[in-house]
Amino acid sequence: MSEKETIKKVKDKQGILSKIQNFFTLGYGTKEDLRELDKKLRDNYYATLRDLRHVWEDLYLEALDAGAGSSRDYKKVIQVLDRVMEKVHHADYGYAGLMDRKGHIREEELARIFNLDKEVGTDVEALKAAVEKTKSEVEAENWETVSAEVKNVKSLLLSFEDKWNEREGHFRPLEI
Repeated sequence: MSEKETIKKVKDKQGILSKIQNFFTLGYGTKEDLRELDKKLRDNYYATLRDLRHVWEDLYLEALDAGAGSSRDYKKVIQVLDRVMEKVHHADYGYAGLMDRKGHIREEELARIFNLDKEVGTDVEALKAAVEKTKSEVEAENWETVSAEVKNVKSLLLSFEDKWNEREGHFRPLEI
């Protein structure tokens, strides 16, 4: 979805008070609505990642008990999950002060970030599916295939982190 379509969708859902606020504040209400929607989306991602971390801890303990948890990849996944969870939870959400030297955040940038965050949702779902698959392999005690699944989860998580790190550049591109 393009930025203009996202902005139009948000404006269509606004009530009369938000429309009045937009008129007097030059679109501030729409920006605020976009920020709130993005915050809710990121909070959902954070909750999902937090739940995945708890599942992963249980998997790691089961693997240790079975003597198959000697791989450092289990611990690395926990470390990366912690790092990514905090990045998602404390991500920039597009506020700029009145006299901000970096420039104002406009509706288009907020809509672009919201759309980008929605696209990242497919990565979160893929990560969730990979952890569930690893969980089923651990429960079945297929330790040969578990090792490959652990590496897959680690690579999906690192890929997600790379995409999330690119996110901040979309607020304020390096254009002059």
